[in-house]
Parts: sequence; C-alpha cells; structure tokens
Amino acid sequence: MEFSFNLNRTANASAWRVLPNRWDFVAFPLMIGLIAMAAVGFHETMAPIATLKTQVISLDPANLPEYAMRTTLRMLAAMVASLVFTLVYGTLAAKSRRAGQVLVPILDILQSVPVLGYISFTVTFFLALFPSRVLGAELAAIFAIFTSQAWNMTFSFYQSLRTVPRDLDEVSRGFHLTAWQRFWKLEVPFSMPGLIWNMMMSMSGGWFFVVASEAITVGNNTITLPGIGAYLAQAISDKNLHAVGWVILAMIVVILAYDQFLFRPLVAWADKFRMENTSSGDAPESWLLDLIRRTHLIHQLLVPLGWLFAKAARMRIQLPSFPNVTFAAPVARRRGGLRARIGDAVWAVLVIALTVFVVWRVVAYVRTGVTLDEVWHVLGLGFITLLRVLLLIAIASVIWVPLGVLIGLRPALAEKVQPLAQFLAAFPANLLFPVFVIVIVRFHLNPDIWLSPLIVLGTQWYILFNVIAGASAYPNDYKEAAKNFHIRGWQWWRQAMLPGIFPYYVTGAITASGGAWNASIVAEFVQWGDTKVVAHGLGAYIAQTTAAGDYPKIILGIAVMSLFVTLFNRLLWRPLYTYAESRLRLD
Repeated sequence: MEFSFNLNRTANASAWRVLPNRWDFVAFPLMIGLIAMAAVGFHETMAPIATLKTQVISLDPANLPEYAMRTTLRMLAAMVASLVFTLVYGTLAAKSRRAGQVLVPILDILQSVPVLGYISFTVTFFLALFPSRVLGAELAAIFAIFTSQAWNMTFSFYQSLRTVPRDLDEVSRGFHLTAWQRFWKLEVPFSMPGLIWNMMMSMSGGWFFVVASEAITVGNNTITLPGIGAYLAQAISDKNLHAVGWVILAMIVVILAYDQFLFRPLVAWADKFRMENTSSGDAPESWLLDLIRRTHLIHQLLVPLGWLFAKAARMRIQLPSFPNVTFAAPVARRRGGLRARIGDAVWAVLVIALTVFVVWRVVAYVRTGVTLDEVWHVLGLGFITLLRVLLLIAIASVIWVPLGVLIGLRPALAEKVQPLAQFLAAFPANLLFPVFVIVIVRFHLNPDIWLSPLIVLGTQWYILFNVIAGASAYPNDYKEAAKNFHIRGWQWWRQAMLPGIFPYYVTGAITASGGAWNASIVAEFVQWGDTKVVAHGLGAYIAQTTAAGDYPKIILGIAVMSLFVTLFNRLLWRPLYTYAESRLRLD
C-alpha cells in the first residue's frame, strides 16, 4: 500500500510539472506574439511584386508598428544567416592554414566593400530569382543587411578560435574528443561572450544601413520595401522633421524590445562560459530567462530541444582537425614536410593565378568607362578618406577603451548601459542629416571637416563592444590575483588589463576600420530634401556614381576602397593580431 501511495504521488508530481503555472500564462502570449509576427511577415513576403508599386510609403505614424515589424524580421533573418556564415567561414579560416591564407584576405576585402556596392550588383540577381514575388526584393534587402553584420561576427569568432587556451585544448585532446566535439564543447562556448557582444554590434550596424537596404536606388531601378528605413528615406526627401522624430521613437522601442527579448537573455546565459576558476561577484541577469526557467509547460517543451542539441554535440563525427603541430617520427616528418611544401606551392600558384584572372577581368571592364586620370583622382580621394578613418579610430580608441573596460568589469553597469549603447550604435547617420546640412549651409562651414564626425557613428561602437566583451570575459581569478599583489594604476593597465583585452581590441579596430570606410559613403555625401552637401573623399565618389548607375566607376571606387582597407589591415592590424595570438593568450 505504501508503494502504491509513493507511485501515485510520483505520478501526480510528474503531471503537476507538466501543467501550466502562472508563469506559463505570462510567457505564452509572448510566444504567440512572436509566432504571429513571423507568420504575418512570411505572408507579406510571398505577396506579388506589384504590391510594392501600389503600396506607397506613408508618413502616418500609425503605419510605423507594421514598418518596424517588417524591418525587425529582415534584421533577424540576416542575423541568422550571419551566424551560420560565421560558424562555417570562421572555423575554416582558423583551422586550415591553407584556407586561412585565402579566406582571411577575402574577409578583409568583403568587409571593405561598401553596402552600396553589394546592392548595386545583387538587386537584379535576387529579383530575377523570384520575378513575380516580393521575396526577391526581400532577399536583396536581407543580403544588404547581412553584409553589414556578418564580417564583424566572423572576425570575432575567428579571433576566439585562434586564442583558445592551450591547456584547455590539450585537455580536450586528452579526453579523445573529436574535432566535432571540441568545436561544440570547447571552442564555441569559449567564443560565446565575445560573439554575443559582436552580435549586438552587428544588429546595430544593420540599422546604420537600413535606409540603403529598404530604399534601393541603382540608376533607374528603384525598389522600396515597407520598413523604418523606407519611412526615414521618405521623411528626408519630404524634409519632414516630425516624421524623423517618430522614427527615433520607433527605433527606441524596437531596440529596447530585442534587447530585452533576445540579447539580455543571451548575455545572462553566456555568463556560464566565462573562463575562470572563481565565481564573479554579480552575474548578469535576465527577467525573460528567469521567467522561462520558472514555467512548467514551456520548460518541459524546451527540454527535448536541449537534449537534441546536447546529443548532437556529443556525436563522434570525424572532421578534419587541421593540427598545427605533428608529432611524428623524423623520417615521416621529413616526408610529410616535403609533401606539405609541394602542396603549399601548388596552392599558392592556384591562388595567384585566380587572383590575376580576377584582377584582369576587373581592369578590362573598368577600362571601358574610366581613364587613367580618373584612376589617379580616385586614389587621391582614397587617401583623403584614409586620413579621416585613421584620425577617428585613434580618437575612438582613446575614449572607448577605458570606458569599455569600466563597463565590462561591472555586469550590473553593463546591463544598464547595454540598451543605451545598442541604441547609439544603431543610430543611423541619416537622422543627423538635417542638423549637419542646416548648420553647414547656414554658417558656410567646410564640409571636408564638419561632415567627418558622421563617420564616428560607424567606427567607435565596434571598439566599445569588443572591449566590453574582452573585459567581461577577463577571468575573475586574474582580477583577484592582481588585487592580492596590489597591482594598481598604470601598472594594472599595462601588465593585467590591456594584455587581456588586446585581442578583442584588435578585432574591434579591424571591424571599425571597415565600418568607417562604409560610413564614409553616407557621411561624405549628405542630402536633406533638395539640398546636398558633399565632402571630398572616396565615399562621396561611390555614393554619387551609384546613384548615377555608372558601373565602371562604381567598380573602380569599390576596388580602390578594398585596396586601401586590405593594405591597412595587412600592414597594421594583422601583425598586431599575430602578436596577440602568440604573446597574449590566457594560458
């Protein structure tokens, strides 16, 4: 009888855990709202392409909720695509030496190509894929946002894979984990704190070019998608300051929403992946994560999903591990070294041949509409923009490195600053056009000087977010050791904190460079209604030729910008990257 009673009580307890509680009734409307938003977005995406011509962008604030939903769905779709790209591309670049020799320079070039450059050549392609549906235009917009998100995340993940502590890697190999298991059990968890902060930065970076992605104009081809970006472009064209104010309010609401429902839960969840032996004083918290943990029914529904992910991570899938060191017999090592040198030589010849072919094709096409004098003129404009980028990166580093460390070392402060930093990082330069144009025209100021601050919007946040990520991931036992040895002041910065965050800073500086070059396209060519203010620089050149649909000059501008960014990364940032990998690993 007692056994029967215990059995009934156990069965009742199991049934009680499945029954919804009061937290389930709070969480269910949130989940239903997300599902409904996705369903509405999918329905609008599959509508006929003719609806884009009949749906004129209205500046009525009542339409902003729908526009905000459409823009948010595009950015989330681009974020998912960026995450998949990051995991695949970053892993190949970090794990394979030969692949890295090609993929890392390509990544430098990809992040240097402006968003307008991608739009110029992808709109027609995506529209041709789905000629009768809005889906083609939506894919073009999502791809444009993807190009403003993916490179930053990939650089962060690549940096994390290259700086995984050697002792942890040796332990994982000692347990005979396969490359697949090491990837999910060690490398991805180690990269999580930095990757999540860079996802925030990438999400905000998407806002910076949301106008270009939703109101696309290339020559005579114009595509306008309902969204906050298209609403802002219409407000700028009509010189409607009230509509600009409504855009700012809508952005604040949307950024706060995805901060609370997406990034804050991710930051709180990723805190368990911090590499340390002692617990931190206060960990980041999320009311949504706590709510889900308190639910009965929703929690039980999520358990099988978590079990599937854990099971997949433990599968002994054999993948190439690309070891850096081969422990083999001397003769075998010499034979392997000879084969490796032959393979490297063949690989180098193939890469050089492909590069020469691509350069030849580009030059042949550009020569059809560009003279040699035009090339020298564009190179001169590139040097002007380079000076702006260098100056602004230096200013941003001096300001945001100490502030980023201050925020990253205090999780409670980071929680408060996080939504504000995301909003400031997401603040499109277009919203400041009225102020800059009116002031420059009214006081007859020099656009070459007074338009330069707009580039900061595409520069400083990459450095800030990466420094915050580095300080957040800094081991707590290292901080306690510095405190016990009474290391303070400049000595603490020089011997403890700066070496710890240096790899993260380099990642932020590299992406800041690409972000600043992209921002120059918006910052050097400013328009408010019919009034245009133009500064001398490569960004203004690309913006003007893109609006004119002059493809040879567009390619010339993109090629010169890619050349400047790639050389700058190769000569400065890559040596610093190598130094961080070899001398500043947290081993």
